[in-house]
Amino acid sequence: MIRSTTAAGEPLGSVADLRSPRRKSGTDPLSLRFSNRLFASSQIARLRRQSLRWFDCHQRDLPWRKNRSPYRVWVSEIMLQQTQVATVIPYFSRFVARFPTVDSLAAADEEAVMRLWEGLGYYRRARKLHQAAKLIQQQHRGRCPETFEEWIALPGIGRYTAGAILSISKDQRLPILEANTVRLHCRLLGITNDPRSAVTQELLWTFAKSLLPRDRAGDFNQALMEIGSQVCVPKNPDCVACPLRSTCTAADQGIVHLIPRKAPRVVPTHVFQFAVVIQRGDEWLMRKCGPGQRWDGLWDVPRFDLAKIQDVRDLPRIIQDQTGLRVAVSPRRFTLRHSVTRYKIELSCHDATRVRGRLRKQLKDQWAWIPCCSIADLPLNITARRIIQRLMQT
Repeated sequence: MIRSTTAAGEPLGSVADLRSPRRKSGTDPLSLRFSNRLFASSQIARLRRQSLRWFDCHQRDLPWRKNRSPYRVWVSEIMLQQTQVATVIPYFSRFVARFPTVDSLAAADEEAVMRLWEGLGYYRRARKLHQAAKLIQQQHRGRCPETFEEWIALPGIGRYTAGAILSISKDQRLPILEANTVRLHCRLLGITNDPRSAVTQELLWTFAKSLLPRDRAGDFNQALMEIGSQVCVPKNPDCVACPLRSTCTAADQGIVHLIPRKAPRVVPTHVFQFAVVIQRGDEWLMRKCGPGQRWDGLWDVPRFDLAKIQDVRDLPRIIQDQTGLRVAVSPRRFTLRHSVTRYKIELSCHDATRVRGRLRKQLKDQWAWIPCCSIADLPLNITARRIIQRLMQT
């Protein structure tokens, strides 16, 4: 087995480290060694106890904790992926009010699902949530699965999500590992290696599993996530107030600020685009993003890439070449700047009037003339909605 090392050149650890050492005089036979850190069974018991005690006193009042049904936990966990809790709360409340059960979600039109998800980002999550609900209805008669293997077989469900759903809703003894617990565990163990590496991930999953108590596994998992998000934060963690301070290697060694190791910074790519709202009477031309495209399943205003934002004179020709429509384009109305993953987009926004021509046949599956009064009801990406709102106000 390939083994990574710590900054001091010592073994990082692996699944093989989860074992009881040979009994020696004065040695706890139930000790566990991770990343060259020995945890006595009494320390692990104290860590569990302190985490649960802290959680009982300090847990946030979150809507998905009021009723821990598998469905509600599932929806919340999907929404919380790469999204802050404060952002998720209103989306979650609206979503479960509209779709209170798996059956209601499965029966919903995709556009209705996407409309409620609009602005939350990472829209693939919504489509896979919808797909999984349909499969649960077909394969499980609308009842949420009760085993890890059944959950992980569904679209959009990985090891973490399946463990979170079953531990929180059913108190099954399954470990979880997400951004907050990765950071917390790396600091507890003093791991200065890349937490994204396969070897470190294997170690962290094993460590997370070893910590699980026999009872209240779901509360314990939530406690660790809550400590990570509220106390053991990325910058300036409150080590004095941390209930796990006595078992934290990073705090003992004064290296909390070095853990976890940061990912290399990605240099953003700058992109110049023109957004053009083309009008035909009281209808506006809109484009529905297709599979494999950014914002799949959402509607957008037509966009056209140009090498430089100043090339507005070429815009009518480019629109005619791509759509078959001859248009009269207005001067720039306003500019929007936004970021999508590693792209920084500068969007020059215009409106235009169709002069003559018909929309090319190959575009008619995803492009459509929509009555102006109906556009607000479409599931739009957030930039398109901003453009539409500003144009309607003028």
